[in-house]
Amino acid sequence: MSSDTIRAALVRRLRISSAIAEEDIKEIEALPISVRQYPAETPVVRDGERATDCCLIAEGFCVRSKTIASGKRQILSIDIPGEIPDLMSLFLHVMDHDLSTLTPSTLGFISHETLQKLHRRRPNVAEMFWRDTLIDAAMFREWIVNVGQRAAPARLAHVMIELRERLRIIGRVDGNDFEMPLTQEQIGEALGITAVHANRVIKQLRQEGIVELQRGRVTVLDERRFLELADFDGRYLHQSPTL
Repeated sequence: MSSDTIRAALVRRLRISSAIAEEDIKEIEALPISVRQYPAETPVVRDGERATDCCLIAEGFCVRSKTIASGKRQILSIDIPGEIPDLMSLFLHVMDHDLSTLTPSTLGFISHETLQKLHRRRPNVAEMFWRDTLIDAAMFREWIVNVGQRAAPARLAHVMIELRERLRIIGRVDGNDFEMPLTQEQIGEALGITAVHANRVIKQLRQEGIVELQRGRVTVLDERRFLELADFDGRYLHQSPTL
């Protein structure tokens, strides 16, 4: 995958939530990007490290997570193509969580120095990236509510719908099917439950005819019940410049 393709993916995603002038698009398309391939489940930036670049996902899925002293891990987000999951490292110099690949991934790296110069030169671009970090924070808030207040079946349904809506906007949903390449253990880490409990929840949703999760793909069987179970309100995704 070329660096031009990666820049185009970034512009497409920024258009979803921000109004972009042609002059700003040209500046983004001129960014120097270093393209690297990563295997699945590989650290990109570790907790405690000092990053010197921001990472743009061109292809594949990544997760952000935090591991406590006992070795237990909490997945904090699932990140998809077009997103820059470590944009905060521009100003928070030491990482306070891990960023790793979930699947084999193509990642583009843009140096902090380059982005900082662009922000000073093009304030509108700086505002777009600032809005992007605020949307990221809104998603974190929703994940806190999800893990803290919803029952496990509703937690899983909510994570599934959020992922579907984010994938839909970049053209990655095929009818009632979409990709969610998490193992049962990883689903447990995202929901704050054990892998055994996650297995029971997956079976329950299938037996009730709501959704099927198989081989990393979700198939929605009953859209109305799916939405009702998740109690989903997508405003927090801000998938429009007017939101």
